[in-house]
Amino acid sequence: MFQNLQERNLTFDMVFSRILKFISRSPCGNYRLMVGTDSQVHCDRTVFITGIVIQNEGKGAWACIRKHIIPRKMLHLHERISYETSLTEQVVSLFTFERKNEVIDLILPYIYQGATFTMEGHLDIGIGKRNKTREFVKEMVSRMESMGVEPKIKPDAFVASSYANRYTK
Repeated sequence: MFQNLQERNLTFDMVFSRILKFISRSPCGNYRLMVGTDSQVHCDRTVFITGIVIQNEGKGAWACIRKHIIPRKMLHLHERISYETSLTEQVVSLFTFERKNEVIDLILPYIYQGATFTMEGHLDIGIGKRNKTREFVKEMVSRMESMGVEPKIKPDAFVASSYANRYTK
């Protein structure tokens, strides 16, 4: 189940209908559909939050999250990053070929007026020298690319590193 500040217990079908409604309000916009996951290790569990954000660049966004709890401390960084990526992949896979085509059908008549649509997978990893996750970048980016979504890493992966992060505490 998904939720946001206004609604709880949203099924994915409900989430998808909210996304379609958001786009249909202004189908000539520049849309980014972004999915990303972050995690936080607590004393007796690890909390994972996957965020979905549909953004009309410069004109607002609609977003929701899904919480997943593992009842143990996941202390190995590779395991946690890989699990974050798996949860992102799981949500991305819900956007089936047919569902993506529904979105494209809304935007397509407005392509010549500048409408755009991209789908991104936000990964809470980075290539900075001091970033412990840099050794996993190639592997996780490849996983996103294999699903047909544009991978984003820090500092461009704000759905994972900022939006989802806020709800892991």
